Amino acid sequence: MTLTRKAPWHLWVVGVLAILWNLGGVVDYTMTQTRNAAYLGQFTAEQLAYFTSWPAWFEAFWAFGVWGAFAGSILLLFRSRFAFYAFAVSLIGIIGTTFWTVTNPMPESLNSAGMWAFTTAIVLSVILLAIYSRRMIAAGVLH
Repeated sequence: MTLTRKAPWHLWVVGVLAILWNLGGVVDYTMTQTRNAAYLGQFTAEQLAYFTSWPAWFEAFWAFGVWGAFAGSILLLFRSRFAFYAFAVSLIGIIGTTFWTVTNPMPESLNSAGMWAFTTAIVLSVILLAIYSRRMIAAGVLH
């Protein structure tokens, strides 16, 4: 019989905050992929042309990034060690999309300090969530 530690209070805080944070990516991904007119109406024609020019492999990496982070957040609350692996998948997705972003010109309206700061926040959040989940596995909280 394997004994597991009681979940610390911060697991619930981190898990809920992670779900809320990553839900933003889920909404953005879903609205873009379904070509939701109301959502896409906030972008210029130049930006929309950029979004629709992405190759299929980019979109696959984007899906890994978004859904990996969201799944990892849910798995934290289920106290599953697979949260770490979901965050690792998300990081792979982020690496793929970042490669495209830095090697292909984007509209000037998207290439801003704010966009890069937000991208950095996304990357850091997934790295920190992966580290956190790894520590919770080592502490016997995630199984």
